[in-house]
Amino acid sequence: MIRFEDVSVTYVDAAAPTVEHVDLTVPEGELVLLVGPSGVGKSTLLGAVSGLVPHFTGGTLRGRVTVDGRDTRTHPPRELADVVGTVGQDPSAHFVTDVVEDELAYGMESLGLPPDVMRRRVEETLDLLGLAALRDRPVASLSGGQRQRVAIGSVLTTHPKVLVLDEPTSALDPGAAEEVLGVLQRLVHDLGTTVLMAEHRLERVVQYADRVALLAARGAEVVVGTPADVMRVSPVYPPVVGLSRVAGWTPPPLTVRDARRLAGPLRERLSGAGAVPVPRPGSGPVPVREATPRRGAGPVARPTERSRWWPLRRRAAAERPPAQDLPHPDAVPLAHAAGLAVRRGRVEALRRVELTVGAGETVALMGRNGAGKSTLLGALVGLVEPAAGRVLVGGRVPHRTAPRELVREVGLVPQEPRDLLYADTVAAECAAADADAGAAPGACRDLVAALLPGVPDDTHPRDLSEGQRLALALAVVLTPRPRLLLLDEPTRGLDYAAKARLVEVLRGLAAEGHGIVLATHDVELAAELAHRVVILADGEVVADGPTHEVVVSSPAFAPQVSKVLAPQPWLTVAQVEAALAAPTAEATP
Repeated sequence: MIRFEDVSVTYVDAAAPTVEHVDLTVPEGELVLLVGPSGVGKSTLLGAVSGLVPHFTGGTLRGRVTVDGRDTRTHPPRELADVVGTVGQDPSAHFVTDVVEDELAYGMESLGLPPDVMRRRVEETLDLLGLAALRDRPVASLSGGQRQRVAIGSVLTTHPKVLVLDEPTSALDPGAAEEVLGVLQRLVHDLGTTVLMAEHRLERVVQYADRVALLAARGAEVVVGTPADVMRVSPVYPPVVGLSRVAGWTPPPLTVRDARRLAGPLRERLSGAGAVPVPRPGSGPVPVREATPRRGAGPVARPTERSRWWPLRRRAAAERPPAQDLPHPDAVPLAHAAGLAVRRGRVEALRRVELTVGAGETVALMGRNGAGKSTLLGALVGLVEPAAGRVLVGGRVPHRTAPRELVREVGLVPQEPRDLLYADTVAAECAAADADAGAAPGACRDLVAALLPGVPDDTHPRDLSEGQRLALALAVVLTPRPRLLLLDEPTRGLDYAAKARLVEVLRGLAAEGHGIVLATHDVELAAELAHRVVILADGEVVADGPTHEVVVSSPAFAPQVSKVLAPQPWLTVAQVEAALAAPTAEATP
């Protein structure tokens, strides 16, 4: 159904091809998973299937890509629309209407389908993806995960022969991700749909794949095989495969169920390894780079909402007083919300929320899409005005505080990192961040290198992959070292290596006394990093406690290692590996 024949793609002004000499065949009715580190060209290959590369992106495509017998060099995207359905990393880029139901129908209208067929398919898709309650909602009012489901639904309604999906579960909560992947599996098995998917969260998807195509590095040969065979040699792999490498299981299991069948001897070895180490706020490894915390010298934040932040950005940098002029007693929490309620039109986004974040504490906000996580971050940074209750950040009321004062306390990386980036090159973006923060030249660039090595200085931010763009935005916000750092889905588009580097940086900041709040669906990140987990449901806090207690007791939010080794409370592969290396050593409380 899809055939790549010696395909190379070189973008305009690029020093080297993004992908080179790729040969790959995707048979009809199979789900093929494309894996590899960030920036190796996975999105480029997906774009070549729909004709977006090079007809829309520009550049030069050498070789041949055919889809259902159509050569994409001679068939632009509009001539492939009846065969190929595409959902990219940014679902908002696909929307052309204002209301959910209209968006689901738009693709069918473009293909000229009869109204009765359109109505039936819209209803089927609303039910399949759990969108019925959102049918009349404005797209702009949806959460990131809800938008992702709408984008997937708008493609499914046209019943394409080929589905091309780039990070389809990156913004979805665990339950919604399972629903979407279940739908894809039914399309493959029952209707013979061909699916080519790129995804970094392999713990969610690898068990659904018929085959896996590994692109290990730029210019490397694509390795194709069964999921178990490829995971045995892949540099990127889910926690259950990492656990199998520690335990010596061959072939590696791909699901929690298969791993549990093998885990009996491993549980016995771990039962004498002592208590599981429980991280405490303010504890952690030595920071990844030495620096002295500067109280009050928080971010001269990049604009999270341009109408509010943009005019004050340069002025705030110029007017920032010295750090010693802004004392902050340790007794004052970095952030505190009491009885917080927020309304968005007719929707009560938050109700009676209580939350306190102390110095050195990392808190993971979790919950289904639309639970209120992003709204709570917006209230903490002053972008959302409470309808009731109060919010204090650094002793200030965020929405009543001038931005030039508030940005010394808190920095936010939103779900769409492009909102923070405006320069023409990575080097210029980093230089501007250094100047805004009053940091030493090169501080931002060092952070980019720590988070995601190998990004050239002269690259335009729009030419970066989603994961690379997120790493750049994180570096920009981290440069001034804010006392309170808020991150909304910080691992979207990041591979496991990039996520590990992010964890190191955030642990270092927490060890220096910075507070960190993560709104995330990434249960593995929460297990690795968070001291506390707060679960939201319908705008209310339904759980708040130590990570090892909250996630272990939740089937939806438990990490893979916890599920495999239950009832023992191990959360990560690193904990298991350390325990096996020193089985008699007592764990640090």
